[in-house]
Order: sequence, then C-alpha cells, then structure tokens
Amino acid sequence: MPRVFKIVPTTQKYDWGKIGLSSKVAQYAAAAKIPGFTLDEKAPYAELWMGTHPNGPSLVAGSDTTLAEYLAAHPELMGSKVVSRFRDAGAEEGNLPFLFKVLAIEKALSIQTHPDKKTAEALHNEKPNIYKDANHKPEMALALTPFTAMCGFLPLSQIAGYLVSTLELAALIPKPITTQFLSAASSADSSSPEAKTALKDLFSALMTADEATFKARLADLVKRYEAGGATEREEGVKDLVLRLNSQFPGDIGVFCAFVLNYVKMQPGEAIFLAAGEPHAYVSGDIMECMATSDNVIRAGLTPKLRDIPNLVSGLTYGAGDPSRHMVKPAAFDSAAAHTALYDPPIPEFSVLQVLVPGGQTEAHPPIEGPSIAIVTEGKGALESAGEKLEVAEGDVVFIGAGTGVKLVAAERGQLAIYRAFVEAS
Repeated sequence: MPRVFKIVPTTQKYDWGKIGLSSKVAQYAAAAKIPGFTLDEKAPYAELWMGTHPNGPSLVAGSDTTLAEYLAAHPELMGSKVVSRFRDAGAEEGNLPFLFKVLAIEKALSIQTHPDKKTAEALHNEKPNIYKDANHKPEMALALTPFTAMCGFLPLSQIAGYLVSTLELAALIPKPITTQFLSAASSADSSSPEAKTALKDLFSALMTADEATFKARLADLVKRYEAGGATEREEGVKDLVLRLNSQFPGDIGVFCAFVLNYVKMQPGEAIFLAAGEPHAYVSGDIMECMATSDNVIRAGLTPKLRDIPNLVSGLTYGAGDPSRHMVKPAAFDSAAAHTALYDPPIPEFSVLQVLVPGGQTEAHPPIEGPSIAIVTEGKGALESAGEKLEVAEGDVVFIGAGTGVKLVAAERGQLAIYRAFVEAS
C-alpha cells in the first residue's frame, strides 16, 4: 500500500472569487487536469478544497473512493496518536482535523468571526440548521500573491481618532457611548475590562445603527471621498471604503474600515485568526488552513444571514497592532534549508512552505500524523521508501503518518509546495 499518493481536490465557485484563469484556483485545477474540470473564463473560481470535508471531499486519484473512506479503511495512514486524540474530540473515523484550501479573492468576504468550541456546541444545539457542526474554526491565511484583509480591532487610540475626525462615523454612535469610549481610549491599558466593555459597546452600537441613518451617512462619506475630501488621517482607509462600498453599496460593514486593522501582506506572510477575532479577507490569493468546520458568524458585507447578537457577544475585544495576528515562519528541521514552518497555537494543523531551487532536493523527516501537499509552482518528484511520484503545478498529494519524503526539484525552475499537517504531541 503506497503511503504517498495523489488525491483529487474539489473546486468551489462563489461570487467573490477571481474570474477564469486570473484565479489561482482555476490555474491549479487546469494545470493538474482535475477530472471533470472544464474552465469557464467567465466564472468565479473561489476555493480549491483538499481534505475530507463532506461538502467537498477529495478522492483518491484514479478511483471513486473518497479520501475519508480510504483513511477509515487504513487508519495507519492517520497515525494512532492522531486518531486517538481527535476521536476523543468527536472527529468521525477517517476525517482529518483540518481542511486545506486555496482561496482566490476578487470581492471582499463578509465581516465575520468563528466561535470557540464551547460556543460552537451551544450554537449547534440552538440553531443546527445554521450552525451545522459543533466544532470551532480557527484558521490561518498564508499569502500566495499580494493579499489584503481586515483583522482584529485597531488600537483604541486610532479608533478614537476616527471618532473625532470622521463625522459620518461619529453620527452613528450615541454620545454617551462615544464619551465612554474616548475615556477608555485615553487609558494606558487597552486590555482592561473597562476598555473591552467600551469597545464592545461602541462596536455593538455601530453594527446595530438605524439602517436609514447609516445609509445616509455612508452616502455622505463616499461623496466626500470621491470629491477628494478625505482628511490626512482618513487617507489610509479611503480606498478601502470606496472599494467595499462599490462591492456592497450602503452596507454597514463598510464602516468596519474605521475599527478593524487593514493589513497588506506580501507572499510568504501569514495571519492567524483565533476564535472571537473579527476579520474579512479583501483581495488576493492565499493558502488557507482551518479546523474542519462550517461555523461562521457574519455581520456585514454579505447577502447571507447576519447574526449580529452572536457575533457581538462572541468577540474577544482584543485591540492593537495587526502584528499580533502574524505568524512568523520558523525552521522546520535543521537539514531542511528550503522549508519554513508556520505553526499557529492550535493542535489541528501547521503548514510548511517548501521552495526548492531547480536541480536540488529537500528531505523531510517523518511526521507523526497525516499531511496534504499541493504543488503551486514548478515540477519534480516526491521520493519515499524507494518509490518515486512525479508531480507538477496543481498536483495534490497525501502523505501518510510516519513517512519521510524527499522533494526533488526539476533541473530548471523552483519547486514550490505547501504542506499542511497535524501532529499529535
């Protein structure tokens, strides 16, 4: 039985995806000649799913067997420690604890957060038709191309500055809440209970503002920006406000540009979104890895169901520089000079970025858990236990637990691979 083999991912078309071959999702699907995939140059290709999620299960290449079915029949490929650990956490047999994706974003995703495990269980019990599982959904986004996102609350002093300088925003917040917030923002400790309460009250007031009022104020704001009337303070968010309003005209979520960090990332940079952190991906192509779950609580920039009460109540209200969300790459193994490890503080997954120069090799020691890897550039081979698997751009590979592999780049061109894995400690 092979321990390294190709799997067939699934593509997802959502209206926020990039169109045709401008999308990395479509590029990889076309390059790998995914069975059943026919390129539509006018269609939005948003996501490529790699894993065992029932809404888009990968198949073992050359068969009709899902990866979950195959792993259930061959649990040694998962590893006994991983099987035991995540079975105790409620995972079904054969299901990986993570879902690996490529996302290609043309239109901003919703203002959203993900519940922690306890909240997910409660929401699933209360509204199983909306929150369809009881798992949490921490996630990490690793930029493949220049990527922008909103994530986490701005430092309180910056929000306070917008409240003072942006009259259209201030008009949506009752004066007692503004006064309370400005007082809290002047404190040195933004993590104090008082500061968190002030931020929660401000955000709740913003997201529940009267619709007629916020639509009118947003129209005023857009008109002012289009006429070149942005203040110096507002220059950093002007383009974001105009972009979001062009995609979601008159949506309250546009005002989140004044309360959330706007991050601009380059390839190789990553952010981690833990439970209770508000965020919205804005543009770009990314690798995304998440705990296997569908639980999303939305509040703006979306035609989907908005659950503002649960979103407001579930946020952590941490505020500060976006660097607190960044995941810094670290060394994976002393002998793997071309591999960087992105290791967020959760047990479900870590991700490796492997960039092997042409004609060179990279050895990965055995990992005590399963992996899924995708080739995003170049071609070469994966060698293990005397077997050789040829790979090229778009190919997706499963690597069984306890399997050492050598990644061999073709003579010309870099071999780029992203590898998600779980390893029970």
